[in-house]
Amino acid sequence: MSNPTPSTANGNDSRHFKGDRSPCGPSRVLHVRKVPIEVSEAELVSLGVPFGRVSNLLMLKGKNQAFIEMASEEAAITMVNYYTTATPHVRNQPVYIQYSNHRELKTDNLPNQGRAQAALQAVNAVHSGNMTLGGTASGGDGTLMPGQSPVLRIIVENLFYPVSLEVLHQIFSKFGTVLKIITFTKNNQFQALLQYSDPMNAHHAKVTLDGQNIYNACCTLRVEFSKLTSLNVKYNNDKSRDFTRLDLPSGDGQPSMDPAMTAAFGAPGIISSPYAGAAGFGPAIGFPQAGLSMHTMPGALGPLSMAPSGRMTLHGMGPGAVHSVLLVSNLNPDSISPHGLFILFGVYGDVHRVKILFNKKENALIQMADATQAQLAMSHLNGQRLHGKVIRVTISKHQTVQLPREGQEDQGLTKDFSGSPLHRFKKPGSKNFQNIFPPSATLHLSNIPPSITDDILKDLFAGTGYTVKAFKFFQKDRKMALIQLGSVEEAIQALIDLHNHDLGENHHLRVSFSKSTI
Repeated sequence: MSNPTPSTANGNDSRHFKGDRSPCGPSRVLHVRKVPIEVSEAELVSLGVPFGRVSNLLMLKGKNQAFIEMASEEAAITMVNYYTTATPHVRNQPVYIQYSNHRELKTDNLPNQGRAQAALQAVNAVHSGNMTLGGTASGGDGTLMPGQSPVLRIIVENLFYPVSLEVLHQIFSKFGTVLKIITFTKNNQFQALLQYSDPMNAHHAKVTLDGQNIYNACCTLRVEFSKLTSLNVKYNNDKSRDFTRLDLPSGDGQPSMDPAMTAAFGAPGIISSPYAGAAGFGPAIGFPQAGLSMHTMPGALGPLSMAPSGRMTLHGMGPGAVHSVLLVSNLNPDSISPHGLFILFGVYGDVHRVKILFNKKENALIQMADATQAQLAMSHLNGQRLHGKVIRVTISKHQTVQLPREGQEDQGLTKDFSGSPLHRFKKPGSKNFQNIFPPSATLHLSNIPPSITDDILKDLFAGTGYTVKAFKFFQKDRKMALIQLGSVEEAIQALIDLHNHDLGENHHLRVSFSKSTI
């Protein structure tokens, strides 16, 4: 599309804008298209400031266009490179930036430039740190809030599950262009600093995300403005990233971004996958892109699409599919059963269906209640030993596990557990969400009736074939105990065998993995 010729209201200066022949070579003057009519000068200037000083601005409101002049061509090139791969949004509308064929903007004689100059001074001052944040940056009708920085400080409370830099990037990108993130641990809390291109984006993200849970009943976001106005990122790795500088080193001893990750961050809205076959997953969890709503997880963040009511809606996982089905391979075909897999995977989520493959009995498909639970089960059980074999757990390409048709030969290999009373996570916000731990040799036992002694429980485990190394009741609550077995593999097997074991008096033993040792 060619650049406009400003209307005669701009006087003789229209000769400076001859109409751009696109695409043009690099220039420090950039042409911005599809600018929403209500956008302020300050908001446009904020698009450029993260890349360097903005030296001039011309808005053509009637044509929904603008010209931004950067102080250096280098800054303009960085800006165009960045926004080519991550389309900037202003007032929730995408805007498009390309080089202009003008080498500079001459706006001295133009009317209505006062506000543009005020916005330039104010926003440049905030970003260069010359202005105390207590002051206000005036910018016409889109005035920045007093004391507002484009940098947010994020604390994640109830960190029962790791939160990665990619996960933060995906959540916070819903509100605007994220330029830089630094993560760190302080006072035993996982924290992050995150810089937007525009303080308004930071404001919207803070208002929407403060107090929300990333995962069900855990990983609560506390979001506030930082006193910093800009972040200085030296390395691109798992702890820090500057999305405007994909050329930064990874730093000593830090895992660097693999080339796929670098490429993915160059593409709009895609986070590369560390798992084969799990497109769109960040390392800890995949954030949904489209699809089904997950009503099972109130209070957890999906892709944060706002419903017309303003409430957050949660969508299913992945590009148009719900990745809640796991493929488990290298099982021991002589020992495995759908019920055993249901009990084991049920530690990490509610298992709806299990299918051991008819022609390949060392493989099974397991359908979890949702993608988060599938991810949890995969991260905790992949590589564990079961019945003497190291099992592999990956996300399946299947969206559901099909039940056999009537009359179809199945040998009892497919089971539907969706109505099972043994689901641990049916209640939203259940305490069980806070007690999810990796497999360990020590098991947590609960729901023990008063008449059951430690000898009875030790004999139960020993009589089923397990080595009991230690046992103790909880001092404050004899309904619970810890039992330590000979190995993690034994504990996994014992959990499968004895979870829901009938202890009499209408009590069924509950077994889970413990984070404690005896």
